[in-house]
Amino acid sequence: MRRVIVGLGAATAVVGLSVVAQAATKTTTFTVSLTITADCTVSAANLTFPSTGVIASNVDQSSNISVTCTNTTPYNVGLDKGLNGSNVTARLLNAGAAENVSYALYRDSNRTLNWGETIGTDTVSDTGNGSAKTHTVYGRVPAQTSPSPATYTDTITVTVTF
Repeated sequence: MRRVIVGLGAATAVVGLSVVAQAATKTTTFTVSLTITADCTVSAANLTFPSTGVIASNVDQSSNISVTCTNTTPYNVGLDKGLNGSNVTARLLNAGAAENVSYALYRDSNRTLNWGETIGTDTVSDTGNGSAKTHTVYGRVPAQTSPSPATYTDTITVTVTF
């Protein structure tokens, strides 16, 4: 009897092993993808001229525009006339009264190249590299008749075309 019991135990062990040995698997694959589209982001620092009294000579100041575009994406940066100006070469700071202070925005440190919004004429062009690129805005309040004391402001809209 002992042999039969041992024999059944061994047979059970072999059957158990054969079930594990016959386990099946299936596989498949899937694709992972990401589409990068041409895109840009832009931010701008305020341009604040220093306080002055009589505007007897040029008052200069600069600020920066940061543009981040996808790699190899060409772009143009344009600046509009502001809320108070009649065009991009006649910008005005205003204090809410009838008085204004004229000023100009330039693309170069010599303040000879006006910065406007006509692509190919008075904008700044560049090509993105995937990282932020800084473009300096050079501002100038030219000598002029000084208006009444107040804080004179304007709002410029930066447009990046890509």
